[in-house]
Amino acid sequence: MAKKTTKKKKEEAAAPEATGAAPSISVMAQYIKDLSFENPHAPQSLRPRENAPEINININVNANPLSETDFEVELKMDANAGEGADTMFNIELTYGGVFRLQDMPQEAIAPAILIECPRMLFPFARQIIAEATRNGGFPPLMIDPVDFAQLFQQRMAEEQVKSQMDS
Repeated sequence: MAKKTTKKKKEEAAAPEATGAAPSISVMAQYIKDLSFENPHAPQSLRPRENAPEINININVNANPLSETDFEVELKMDANAGEGADTMFNIELTYGGVFRLQDMPQEAIAPAILIECPRMLFPFARQIIAEATRNGGFPPLMIDPVDFAQLFQQRMAEEQVKSQMDS
């Protein structure tokens, strides 16, 4: 005699497969949160120079949980060219994204948020900075790729040292 399988039993049989799903990161939104470009000495700063200006670039990543699975990740990039009173330009960008992490093991959440998410945001932030500097009258500032894994390791090491000092 053939055994009948009800719809409920089929759903229960499929449930273990659903919990074993592969981890995923989805981009829910991307946006400019803050953008500032200053060219304080224009038009004098746009004149040809004999020497290339000193360019300083700082990059930082911050994350805030929005829900159990959703996180806002901010990629903050600051760059300035020139020295002291001879500042050619100063640009500050906070580029954000909302990411949904699904079926992610607990130990993989921090690396995903602080390495993989900023890695996805970086090309867009880099392009915004390049266009802003070009629109400011300068050659586009093309920021070299960033090793977010190394930044994450440095951050973890700093937090470990800080927690040891607090103990």
